[in-house]
Amino acid sequence: MGQATSIGLCLLVEELRREPPRVLGVTLAVLSAASFALNNAAARRAVVTGTPAQGMALTVPIGVLCFLLVAVITGEIVRFRQFPATAVLWMSGVGVLNFVFGRYCNYKGNQSAGANLTGPVVQLNVVVTFALAVLVLDERCSALQMAGAAVMLAATFITQRQGSGSSQISTAGAASRFVPRVAEGYLFAFLAALAYGTAPIMTRIALQSCGPSSAIFGGLVAYGSATAVIVTMLLLSHALRGNVAALQRNNIRWFVYSGIFVAVAQGFMYAAVSIAPIMVVIPLLQSTLIFRLFFGRWLNPEHEVLGAGVIIGTVVSIIGACAVAIDTAIVVDVLHIPDGLASLLQWQI
Repeated sequence: MGQATSIGLCLLVEELRREPPRVLGVTLAVLSAASFALNNAAARRAVVTGTPAQGMALTVPIGVLCFLLVAVITGEIVRFRQFPATAVLWMSGVGVLNFVFGRYCNYKGNQSAGANLTGPVVQLNVVVTFALAVLVLDERCSALQMAGAAVMLAATFITQRQGSGSSQISTAGAASRFVPRVAEGYLFAFLAALAYGTAPIMTRIALQSCGPSSAIFGGLVAYGSATAVIVTMLLLSHALRGNVAALQRNNIRWFVYSGIFVAVAQGFMYAAVSIAPIMVVIPLLQSTLIFRLFFGRWLNPEHEVLGAGVIIGTVVSIIGACAVAIDTAIVVDVLHIPDGLASLLQWQI
């Protein structure tokens, strides 16, 4: 374990030394991963007794307030005329896909099976993003990166072995057991993965020529469009209004925490993809699985499935992410891989 960690650190240091422009992108991606993990832990706590619709109705407008505040403080709001119209359209689409459809599916999956169990399935968004990065953005993907994506896919099957387990929950002073609804949880987690995997491609297209500061106004546009859709849904659906009106006071603060953390995470992620390649940023975001285990254990020890299958699946997923996060040429140089194998690992599409 120690040797593997040392090798990983050496690879990361070498990556940052050789390509200084990526340093900021790497830092922003890791900060985004930690913030996403905090969001998941807070959201999981909220949907134990709350609903996904309540979470969307509360967290999305909070995102608007967060980005608006940052835009005013940084002065980015006065440069809104410089934001291209095409970028506005792309980021509006990102908001609806990510913050309405994707977030609902993520909350629903968390409610059904818990964040720890569905986490590796949601992280399949990296496979979706890689495929689209190659097909749409014409980015390069090496054989090592493809192998890493396959390892991450395998990790989701490992966690499924834990799916029949349960977790002790204390409710109103009585002991009960949390039994995950595995099929439902995985279905919504997979739908969330599709949405979350597509959104970074759209963000990259929108912001790649605008610079990292454009992430602030871009996030404001995305959250604003999502809020408009949710308000429209509330106006048109009496059942949805009744669902949101039944929000319990105890859940409000957890949804607020979730809304703040996910807005921060999205801001870091938008800034990262505006200055660094998708193939660097998205794999690093998979470190959220590590943060998620710690934060889930801290905030939701009684509302999560946590066992050997989940831990092993998470570790395997992280190994796969590491395989794609660092430039293959650097891996080959640092590990002194033989020429034949090196050529195979560096083969690209």
